[in-house]
Amino acid sequence: MKHFIDITRETCPMTFVKVKLMLAKLDKGDQLEVLLNEGEPLENVPRSCEEQGYIVLSVDPRDNGQHVVLVQK
Repeated sequence: MKHFIDITRETCPMTFVKVKLMLAKLDKGDQLEVLLNEGEPLENVPRSCEEQGYIVLSVDPRDNGQHVVLVQK
């Protein structure tokens, strides 16, 4: 199942905290689409997800300086 979270209004370290809390609610194999801003969130969230054992499937840029990161639990 695919889920979505928008963390564009959050700042580090809350960006990953929000993602981690959402991932904790998901079942193994579920996917989470994370909408985030470029810069520190884009650098930290995918790296932190991988460090926690999650799989980053893709990082897709949007036209407005935001990105969508697809993470699998």
